[in-house]
Amino acid sequence: MNQKKNSYFYLCSALFACSLLIFPRVSAAKTWMVPVAPEGPFARVYYPQNSPIGPDMNVGPTEWTQMNLGADHNADVSLSEQAPLWAKNGVSWRFAEARAWPLGNKDPFGVHIYGEVEAGAVQTQFYGNALGVSVVDGILYAESDDMFAYALNMKTGQLIWRTSPVGNHLMGNPIVKGRFVYLSAGGVGFNFANVVQYAKNPYKSVRGMDFSYNGIYALDRLTGRLIWRHSSVGEAMPTPAVSGDVLYFATGSGSVHALNRRTGQTIWTTHLLGGDNMSSPAYYQGKIYLAMAIKPRIYCLDAKTGKVLWKNSIPGAANTGMGDVSPAVSNGIVVMDAVTSPKIVKGKETLNPVIRAFDANSGAALWTASMGRGPKPPAFKGGVPMIYGKTVYVGSPVNGYYEARDLKTGKLIWKWNKISSARSAPTMDNNILYIAGAKSVYALDPRTGKEMGHIDIGGSMGIISPTIVGGTVYLSNTWDWIVAIPKQDILSGR
Repeated sequence: MNQKKNSYFYLCSALFACSLLIFPRVSAAKTWMVPVAPEGPFARVYYPQNSPIGPDMNVGPTEWTQMNLGADHNADVSLSEQAPLWAKNGVSWRFAEARAWPLGNKDPFGVHIYGEVEAGAVQTQFYGNALGVSVVDGILYAESDDMFAYALNMKTGQLIWRTSPVGNHLMGNPIVKGRFVYLSAGGVGFNFANVVQYAKNPYKSVRGMDFSYNGIYALDRLTGRLIWRHSSVGEAMPTPAVSGDVLYFATGSGSVHALNRRTGQTIWTTHLLGGDNMSSPAYYQGKIYLAMAIKPRIYCLDAKTGKVLWKNSIPGAANTGMGDVSPAVSNGIVVMDAVTSPKIVKGKETLNPVIRAFDANSGAALWTASMGRGPKPPAFKGGVPMIYGKTVYVGSPVNGYYEARDLKTGKLIWKWNKISSARSAPTMDNNILYIAGAKSVYALDPRTGKEMGHIDIGGSMGIISPTIVGGTVYLSNTWDWIVAIPKQDILSGR
């Protein structure tokens, strides 16, 4: 199989090289499928000479089908013994995206207007990368709120293609399967009509409706060319999930959709109460798990029919708390968290993050644990859980603590705190836990929570989970950069 794939790509590379004689540097999109001027600043650009060749095309998984790779949210990829040396040892590079803010700048853009905390949230939502990156066959894929999607060579960091298929923000973790890469488009805004509707009946308001263009965009993963699009009512910020030939996604209108991933045609649609903010569907053993806001609930749907199999909640869950969090599923257990119980303390708004585990088949609550009260965060109000073996790891957005708990009982194993707001899922690699937060990446002993090393990158990272392949940690950040760091540099603090 690998030999056939290599032969195909060698042939493509030869054809690409020949095409450079005619189109020496940039090839703009030829099919005017969306409102983008063919030679304008948002047109697709393509540099085939930067694509991986030979053994480099076999680095990484062959597909990326859910947020953070799988339902457990552990974005770690092992290498084969035949992997090239650079992949085993690790590489170091930085790539500035379209609206990159200098990594050396301590403060986010607009800090003098909004203040440091609020400006950081605004920059994440409109300029930077909301989630981490995906990697498949030697290529790194990233979505940014600068309205562009990127494909880079994993080894060199060189741009292969860049495209902006829609005038909206791209907040997801790109999904890659077969010839396709899938992007989810949607913004955080409510237009005035929906603000009025929310005041009258919050369950009928739609996030992202008439604010900009929303939906799923399917591209050719090698060239970035748009193949099909499926528009949606309400934002489609969460990352889709793919199983077989079906793509699943949820929207700010409270709808969950199943599409034919090859054509974009609808298979089924289920409407739930409320709306999905950033709760990406998790596919696990024929079921879809995700959460909605406003009416805070976690749902389990049958993946074939869209039928709701069960629903549950977290006591006291506040407003958007559950709709922001992507549930983690493993070993028959679903882990979810949400901010709860709003309370004014010393004149300031505070919230109490609560973790709850559910039986994946029945929805019965197994255990519930509080993470401790803290100040209300300005935006994303949850911590993405990650399950590894018999342990769940999750961060608190209000006090910055990461916790390790027994998956079956909820018993606290350890706590660790180095950042003010912990939102992203950690990544486990070779018995070392890697955490991205604020401007740094940390390595912890997963048994004790003791820090083993860290390195400062600059800028800021919000819901960015480290994507680890062999000897390299790949990250995107809210300053609109993509960075590759050797694991050894994190451990040594270089």
